[in-house]
Amino acid sequence: MELKLAVFCDQAHEGSDGRLDLVGIFDELAAPGFPAMQNRMTVALVVEWTPEEAGEQPLRADLVDDENTRVLTIQGHTQVHVAADPRRPARTRLILPLERVVFPHEGRYHLDFIAGGETKRACSLFVMEHGRGG
Repeated sequence: MELKLAVFCDQAHEGSDGRLDLVGIFDELAAPGFPAMQNRMTVALVVEWTPEEAGEQPLRADLVDDENTRVLTIQGHTQVHVAADPRRPARTRLILPLERVVFPHEGRYHLDFIAGGETKRACSLFVMEHGRGG
């Protein structure tokens, strides 16, 4: 398993031409105080698989703070199909809309993505109080 893309954004969708369209990519959020709630955000991920990983693959994504305290967990699975053309790797595109995400305190958060027996640090996000950033 190789994590090819991982971003926080406002919206994501798969276009009819097979492209992944991302709107409003961000890596910082500002809040009036803490705990803070983000009403809506999306995580977009692209994963490539080896032929040996074909079949059902369990997936998990944990949003954790800088002390590795879990804020939220998303679990599911994907069906990995070997591509007809052996030059093309099997891919999974995940669009995970999140609502009412609570950040307990200011600081750095990141997404740990667990799939194919591996854990990868996906994307990170810095959440700060209004007027305290650079």
